[in-house]
Amino acid sequence: MAEAVVSIVLEGLSKLIIQELKSLKSLGGVGGKVESAQTQLQFMQGYLKDADARQGHNEAVRIWVASVRDAAFDLEDTIETFVLKVASKREASVLTRFTGFFIKKVHLHQIGSDIQKITTKISQLSSSLPSYNLHQTRESGGDTFFQRQQERRIAYPHIVEPHVVALARGTEILATHLIKELGPRVVSIWGMGGLGKTTLAKQVYHHGEVKRHFDCFAWVCISQLCQGREVLKEILTKLISPTNEQRQEIADLGKDQIAERLWNTQRERKCLVVLDDIWTSDAWSSLQAGFPMNEETGSRILLTTRNKEVAWCADKNGFLFEPQLLNDDESWELFEKIAMFGTEDTNHKIYEHKKELGTKMLQHCKGLPLAVTVLAGLLARKDTVDEWNTVHKNIDAYIRRGTYLGPDYKGEGYEGVSWLLELSYDNLPYYLKLCFLYLAHFPEDYEIPVSTLTKLWMAEGFISSVSVEVMEDVSYMCLSELVGRCMVQVGKHGSSKKIKTCHLHDLMRDLCMLKAKEGNFVHIVNYSVALETKETPNGRVRRLAIYLDQTVEAYCPRRDENHGHVRSLLYFVPEYFVNSKVLSRSLLKNFTLLRVLKFEGAYNGECKLPHEIGNLVHLRLLSVKNSPISVVPSSIANLVCLQTLDLRSAYAYIKIPNGNVFAKMEKLRHIYLPSLYNARGKRLLFAAGAVNLHTIVNICIQASDLDDFVKLTNLRKLGVITFDGGENKEKWTNIIFKHLHSLSVDYGNISGLLWNIVLSCPNIYKLQLEGRIRELPEGLMFLTNLTKLSLRRFGNLKDDHIKVLEKLPSLRMLFAIIGNFPASLICSEGGFPFLKFLSLDCLEDLKEWKVEKGAMPSLCRLHIVHCLNLEEVPDGLQYITTLKELTIKRMPSEFCSRLGEGGEDFYKIQHVQSVIITNIRSG
Repeated sequence: MAEAVVSIVLEGLSKLIIQELKSLKSLGGVGGKVESAQTQLQFMQGYLKDADARQGHNEAVRIWVASVRDAAFDLEDTIETFVLKVASKREASVLTRFTGFFIKKVHLHQIGSDIQKITTKISQLSSSLPSYNLHQTRESGGDTFFQRQQERRIAYPHIVEPHVVALARGTEILATHLIKELGPRVVSIWGMGGLGKTTLAKQVYHHGEVKRHFDCFAWVCISQLCQGREVLKEILTKLISPTNEQRQEIADLGKDQIAERLWNTQRERKCLVVLDDIWTSDAWSSLQAGFPMNEETGSRILLTTRNKEVAWCADKNGFLFEPQLLNDDESWELFEKIAMFGTEDTNHKIYEHKKELGTKMLQHCKGLPLAVTVLAGLLARKDTVDEWNTVHKNIDAYIRRGTYLGPDYKGEGYEGVSWLLELSYDNLPYYLKLCFLYLAHFPEDYEIPVSTLTKLWMAEGFISSVSVEVMEDVSYMCLSELVGRCMVQVGKHGSSKKIKTCHLHDLMRDLCMLKAKEGNFVHIVNYSVALETKETPNGRVRRLAIYLDQTVEAYCPRRDENHGHVRSLLYFVPEYFVNSKVLSRSLLKNFTLLRVLKFEGAYNGECKLPHEIGNLVHLRLLSVKNSPISVVPSSIANLVCLQTLDLRSAYAYIKIPNGNVFAKMEKLRHIYLPSLYNARGKRLLFAAGAVNLHTIVNICIQASDLDDFVKLTNLRKLGVITFDGGENKEKWTNIIFKHLHSLSVDYGNISGLLWNIVLSCPNIYKLQLEGRIRELPEGLMFLTNLTKLSLRRFGNLKDDHIKVLEKLPSLRMLFAIIGNFPASLICSEGGFPFLKFLSLDCLEDLKEWKVEKGAMPSLCRLHIVHCLNLEEVPDGLQYITTLKELTIKRMPSEFCSRLGEGGEDFYKIQHVQSVIITNIRSG
C-alpha cells in the first residue's frame, strides 16, 4: 500500500496548495524543502510496488514499507496543518493566495524544521534501499520470491483434476463455440481467482469433440510475467512438434519471424491455442502479432483471465463465459468427493458427524471451488471427529492461510486461498489498491451504494480527473475496473444498466481486511462484538469506521498519538438507532484534518449540528442523511473544500441559516437538501465558481433563480420540490440541461412550462413526476435515453396519454403510483417494446385491463398493488413469455382467488416462474 500512499501524496503535493506555498517569497525556503522531500519520495516510488508485495513474507521489508508510508503521511499532515493555521488567521478563502501579513503570524521556522526532519527521514530510508535487494525486480527474473509465485501458477494440461463438479454445462457450451464453423475467434473464460477457470479450460481442452476437430494443440500459462517472444516460441514449438534441427532454427529467430511462422501455421491448420491465466491487455498486445485475428481460419484461442478487459481486447466479438460459484449442493458434492471418500462405508455414525461439521464449514467457502478444495484436502488427512472439530473452530484461518497458526501449529504443508487472491491485489495499479482497500470500512454483507462509494473515493483524493474527464465518471470507471478484475461483485443494476450497488465475496473481503490491517489503512471500532475482542490500532490511524449499536450512549475517538491524524470518520448505525450525542463538539474540535465525516441513519431524536463543524475546513464530504439534525449552523459556510453535502431527511424539519450559506463552496459537486426545510420560497445562492455542481436535490425553484441555473451547465441530477416559473417563461424555455440524467419534480400541476424544462434534457434517462398531469406531450418520444419513468399522485391519464407512454423508445421501468388510469386500459400490439418492469400501485379507477398479443414483449416483472377495482389480471398476459415474476399485494381476496390453480385466470399466469401474493384484503 505504500506505493499507493506515496503516489497519492505526491499527486496532492503538486496541486494547488503546494503551488501556493512555492509561489510566495516570504515562505523562508519552505517551498524548496517541500520540493526536496518530493524528490526523495519520487526516487523510492519505483521500488515500492515490489516492496509492498514482499512485505507479507519479510519482516524487515514490512517495517521499511511502513516507515515510508508514515513519512509520506507526515509530510502531507504537516503541510495541511500549516494551511489550517493560516486559514484560522484570516477571513479569505483557504485556497486564495496567502498574504505576507498572515504568513508572519505562523511559525515558518517550525514548519520548515518539521519538513526538514521528514526529508531527512525519507533520505535515510532511501539510503537503506540496497540492503533489501529491491532493485532485483520481477522483470529481471532475479528475485526468487517472484519466481516462486510464477511457478505456483503454472498449470499442466496433462494433469486433469480427478474431482470436478458443475462443469459439464460450461464445458459443452465452450466446446460448441470452439468447433462452430464461422464461430468466434477467441473464447474466453473470465472470473475471480479460485473460481475454477483453468480446471474448466482443461475439461474443454480434453473434450472429445474438441480433440477430433483440431489438428494441433498448444497450452501456455502466461501468469503475470509475459515475455512475448518466449511465449510465441513456446506456442509455435508445441503446434509443429519440431525436430532438434528445427528447434535450433526457431531459437535463432527474432520475435517478428517467430510471429510470422506462428501466424502461417494457424492459417494452414486447425490449431487450438490455450492462453491460461493472462492478466493484462499489454500481455495480449505482446502476443497479438502471432495470431491471424483479421482472417477467418479454422484455428481458435481459448483464453482464461481474471480481467474482463483482456477478453474484450483480444476479440470484441468473442464469446465470454463466466463460471458461477457453486451452490450448497454442488459445494457438498465436491467436498464429499475429496474429504469423505469411503467414510460412509466404515462408520456411519462418524460419517454423519463429519457431514454435520463439513456442512457448517462449507458456509465459509461461499461457493468458491478453490476454498472448497483447500478445506476438503485438509480434512481428507484428518481421521477423527476431534480433528475436524479443531478445524471447525478455526475455519477462517484454515481456509485463508491453509493452516491455523496457533500454539499447536506444526506445519500442514499445504496452502490456502489468500495467496491466490492476493495475486489479483498485487496486480492492481496504485489508485485501484486504495479504492479496493476503502471497502474495508463497510460491515460484512453490507450492500454498498455505488453513488456513495464513488463520492467517498473522490473526497479521499483517490480520483483525479484528467483532460475533459469528469471525476464522477473516472470514479465509476474505477469501480467498473474492479468489477472487471473480479475484485468486487455487482449487487444491483439501475434502470440505465449502470451498477447501483456492489459488495465483496467473503473471501475477497478477508483479503481486503488483511491488506487494510497490514497497511494500517483503516481502524474499525465494533460495538456489536465483545469488548475483549476489540483490537488496538497499530500505529497512527488515518481512517476510522465505527460500528455502533443501541447500547452506545456516546462515542468520540480520543485525540491521542494514534487518532490525532484521522482523515476519514464513518459511522455505521443499526436500523432505528436513537442517539443525539455521537456528533459531539469535542469530535469536531479535535479532528480538524478530517476529509470525510459520514453519520447516517439515526432516524429519531433531535440535535443541532455543532457550530464547530466550521473548523473542519479540509472536509470534502459531510453526510448526516436521516440523522437527528434539526439545525445547520452558519459556520458550515467555512467548508470551502466541500464536494458533497448530504442533509437529506424525510422525518425532520431542518433549519438552514440563510440562502447565502453555500455561496463560498466553489468545490461543491453534490448537494442534497432535506425535503422539509425553512428555505422554501427563499433563493439559495451557489458559488459563482461552482461550475462542476452535478447534483441538487430537494431545491425550491422560483423565477429569481433563473440566472443561477443558467450557470449550472454541468447538472446531472436535479430534484425540485416546489416550482414557480414566474412570468418570464421565454427565459426558462431557452435553458437546455444537456448533461442532465435524472430529474424529479414534486409540483401541483405538471404542465406547460415544466414540460418545456423536461423536454430540454436530451440525455435524461430517469424522470419522476409527482403532481397532477394534464397532458403527456408527444415530445417525450424524442427523449431516446429515457429508461425509467415514475408518475406519482397524478390526475386523470387519458387513452392518448397511454399511447405516448407505450411509444417511448427506451423505456424499461414504469411506475404508476396513486393516480387515475383510464377505467379500461389497453396495451396495444407493439407497445412498450423494451419495458422490463411495470408497477401499478393505488390506481383507483382502473377496472379492466387488456394486453394485446405482441404488447410488452420484454416484460420480466409485474407488480399490482392496491388497485381495488381491478377485476382480473389482464387478458393477454399469457402471451408474455418473458414474464418471470408477478407480485400481487393488498388486493381483494376475490381477485387473488382467480390466480390459484383451477382459478379463472390461472391459464394467464401458469408460465410465470414466481407468483407472490401477499397482504390479501378480505371482503
